[in-house]
Amino acid sequence: MLRSTINGLTRRRFLALFGGALAASVVPARGFAGVETGKPLHGLSAFGDLKYGPDFTHFDYASPEAPKGGTFNFMPPNWVFNQNPLTFNTLNTFARRGDAPQRMEMCFDSLMVRAIDEPDAIYGLLAESVTIGDDGKSYVFRLRSEARFHDGTPVTAADVAFTYLTFKDKGHASLVIALRELEDAVAQDERNVRLVFTGEHSQRSILSVATLPIVSKAFYSEHPFDSSQLEPPLGSGPYKVGRFAAGRYIEYDRVEDYWARDLPVNRGLYNFGRIRIEFYRERQAAFEAFKKGNVLYRQEFTSRVWATGYDFPAIRDGKVVKREFPAEKSPIMQAWALNQRRSRFADSRVRHAISLCFDFEWTRQNLFYGAYERSQSTFERSPYMAEGMPSPEELALLEKFRGRIPDEAFGEAVTMEVSDGSGRDRKLLGKAARLLTEAGWTRRDGLLRNEAGEVMAVEILVQDQVFVRANTPFVENMRAIGIDASIRLVDAAQFQARQLDFDFDMVGMAAAFAATPTGESLSNLFHSRAAEISGSRNFPGTSDPAVDALIEIAAQAGDRSTFTTAMRALDRVLRARRDWIPNWHAANHRAAFWDMFGFKEPKPDYGFPVEALWWADLEKAKAIGKG
Repeated sequence: MLRSTINGLTRRRFLALFGGALAASVVPARGFAGVETGKPLHGLSAFGDLKYGPDFTHFDYASPEAPKGGTFNFMPPNWVFNQNPLTFNTLNTFARRGDAPQRMEMCFDSLMVRAIDEPDAIYGLLAESVTIGDDGKSYVFRLRSEARFHDGTPVTAADVAFTYLTFKDKGHASLVIALRELEDAVAQDERNVRLVFTGEHSQRSILSVATLPIVSKAFYSEHPFDSSQLEPPLGSGPYKVGRFAAGRYIEYDRVEDYWARDLPVNRGLYNFGRIRIEFYRERQAAFEAFKKGNVLYRQEFTSRVWATGYDFPAIRDGKVVKREFPAEKSPIMQAWALNQRRSRFADSRVRHAISLCFDFEWTRQNLFYGAYERSQSTFERSPYMAEGMPSPEELALLEKFRGRIPDEAFGEAVTMEVSDGSGRDRKLLGKAARLLTEAGWTRRDGLLRNEAGEVMAVEILVQDQVFVRANTPFVENMRAIGIDASIRLVDAAQFQARQLDFDFDMVGMAAAFAATPTGESLSNLFHSRAAEISGSRNFPGTSDPAVDALIEIAAQAGDRSTFTTAMRALDRVLRARRDWIPNWHAANHRAAFWDMFGFKEPKPDYGFPVEALWWADLEKAKAIGKG
């Protein structure tokens, strides 16, 4: 049985010592919030609230009347596991290494699926029900008798058990972290599988665990579970791999006899007959493909292109629609990480000084066309974003860690300094120089050096020319105060590999959390145990017992109010530590598409999977010459 430790203390013991009055509400729960144990359930949510009852027919955001068919060629705006948006060399998206194509997960079903019009509810897909053990440590999933892989063989409890144990042992870092507290997965018979946890898991861990894809034991018994294979894996989901050319394109074909097509969780979704993704190494080439109609949908992440590039014949003729969709009501984080595994970035004053060299106000006006807002929080655009002074509840929690967390966490929430917009704010650069001096760096021969003579060097790792343009003024300001700053542009595969091995000084990342983040998702970015796990998203190498404890307190919170308090306290500490340098974010989705699709409005509040929600409209397609 695995147990994580914090400086020699188990997590439970740490909370008992430092959680004070809150300890009783955050020790590992017995059972699930507001839910009866020992009873088969059709769904789960973080705090017991479910929108849909056992007899629901479809999600409200789905479109059962939508026609099926057509091809959706798009550029996915997000990705998971080992997926790479610029290339691929494997079809195993669950392995630790290699570059897989986006949307491979659509080939696999999971025990349960999320409802994207609720903050944290999941409902049965492969599993017709889940029963929570009285001890809160075990969950028994009963599989649907009709569940089938694409070759017609049944999806069995043995497949489920194999999946979880394999992912825990050999899977991508995000899977390993999610399953850390899984003790065993046991096939009780053909249709019942029991997942057993250590007892130190968060009660909400199952919301992530139950939505992981399920793979075929038979397939991976014949094909090694590694990152070098281009054999399409056997799945059970709404799509399967069709034609592909490694690094160039991949097509996913809709499974016409998909076993779950009429289940309530799927009815009215997955309408396209084929989904095609093409891979472009350069953004401009991808944009040109869209303008020609070779790509049919894209979300725009380059403000210059959004402001000036959408003036081409198809736009003027009304064939292409350019519009914005509301963002999700979920936390996001976009920031740079300074790699503290390299000792020169270990002092928070150094990280603070480097952040002062980024002039957002100048960048927004001169490079971003006013399109972005300044990010401040680890949980931007959410109720978990700390603001102003700590509330009494936050302060009561933070006081337990006084002396172990930065003093700044007890004052106004740390925000990024506002520049004068000149591009080289002398006041902020002077403050940066003083902070570096205090941290032991002095200027000699034009460069900052420490007592050992080591140069303060910062190399920003990027994989796209657009980031060279955005980061160049930042680099020039660092150079102005004696930092040996540079930008390293590498290809997509090298970028992925260097991230995987934490082989960088500084790197940017954009992350989106669930509306109610689980302890596992928080751990992947901020917990000590992720700091040395290859492939985790803890890019700065954050390793702080207080941060670990706050993550556990949030994970074990028994009600939404306590959870929100813990999350805001965590945000305050992370911002005071300055592990991440928040940069910018967009308020909405900026999307453009050829006007040949149908979709329901408004979009769901907690997700925007266009490829699953929209459908091909043949009349519209004919009207623009795409029929």
